[in-house]
Amino acid sequence: MSHTTRRAFAASLSAVALAAAGAFVPSAFAADTIKVGVLHSLSGTMAISETVLKDTVLMTIDEINAKGGVLGKKLEPVVVDPASNWPLFAEKAKQLISQDKVAVVFGCWTSVSRKSVLPVFEETNSLLFYPVQYEGEELSKNVFYTGAAPNQQAIPAVEYLMSKDGGSAKRFVLLGTDYVYPRTTNKILRAFLKSKGVAEADIMEEYTPFGHSDYQTIIAKIKKFSSEGKKTAVVSTINGDSNVPFYKELGNQGLKATDVPVVAFSVGEEELRGVDTKPLVGHLAAWNYFMSIKNPTNTAFIKQWSDYAKAKGIAGHKDKPLTNDPMEATYIGIHMWAQAVEKAKSTDTDKVIAAMAGQTVKAPGGFTSTMDKENHHLHKPVFIGEIKADGQFNVVWKTPGPVVADPWSDYIAENKGKKNVPEKK
Repeated sequence: MSHTTRRAFAASLSAVALAAAGAFVPSAFAADTIKVGVLHSLSGTMAISETVLKDTVLMTIDEINAKGGVLGKKLEPVVVDPASNWPLFAEKAKQLISQDKVAVVFGCWTSVSRKSVLPVFEETNSLLFYPVQYEGEELSKNVFYTGAAPNQQAIPAVEYLMSKDGGSAKRFVLLGTDYVYPRTTNKILRAFLKSKGVAEADIMEEYTPFGHSDYQTIIAKIKKFSSEGKKTAVVSTINGDSNVPFYKELGNQGLKATDVPVVAFSVGEEELRGVDTKPLVGHLAAWNYFMSIKNPTNTAFIKQWSDYAKAKGIAGHKDKPLTNDPMEATYIGIHMWAQAVEKAKSTDTDKVIAAMAGQTVKAPGGFTSTMDKENHHLHKPVFIGEIKADGQFNVVWKTPGPVVADPWSDYIAENKGKKNVPEKK
């Protein structure tokens, strides 16, 4: 019997003896690992977007573990399914923090799920990494926002639509799912459009519930609105599986990008998987990453995902592996957290927060991604892509480099004087 085997055998005998004596024995496995929470919807209306983020977390944990883990310990994922049920997100967050004793949580997609869990993370002084574009108007010491703020996605996209290259749009349809992210983003966009001289009569705003599937009437209204003389564009903040019937109806009613371009903020390669994209060619999405971006870091990222998806038999991806923006944001966030833990030599929340300031990761999007020293947001490039017939995106516009996030939008009057630094509670 080797020295290692003897030691493990002796440890297991001690555990058995303690258990027999009625003592509590913590898992020997857990003592040698750092637990990481994964809080994404694996069922319900948001599973179409979130399931792949759970798999991205697991892939990145495997990558880090293969290189020796963090602080000499392996990362141990704890996966839960909040099932697109917003109050359940808070319950699952409590479970991960209080029962499972995770050091950090990677999760949420919708802002309503993030708002649901926020008090849990603040009350327990725990850490959440949130990987999706959002409406801003929030800054918590306990959250790192690795997706885009409005000035890193929504505002540049609408500026592009108004430009000559983007079609010189004069009328706008703000179409979203009925919850906090679309409504707040559209409040910001309304103020922005008015600052650019767009009249109230030239802005149409429509909302549909989560899981909505009948877009016939709304597309007909958009066609009527666009026929009233001025170049019209649609800004879509539809989230989840409603995107499939929305884009199908767009195709059915022949609303082509040359007539009324749609720019989407929550539609990427994954959401287009179940749609015939041929009628959608030329419609747009604004993100901080596209799979089609060419650079060695992205080539390696796509290969890593492709190999992982095939090895794990991930539904859809083992045959047609796709990467997207929230996957990149998830990947960046996990690597930054691991680097911050190594720098802090601890998983203590306050020490990790301090160590996160200024962390950098070479991002698949082609730039070095930097965590702002103060505002808990990444500096991110902005790309606008046109949908191609194969469901990929052709980048038609991009910023010269990364844009610094502005969580409190300058277009909302009550934000005047607000500091982009989380309050200490």
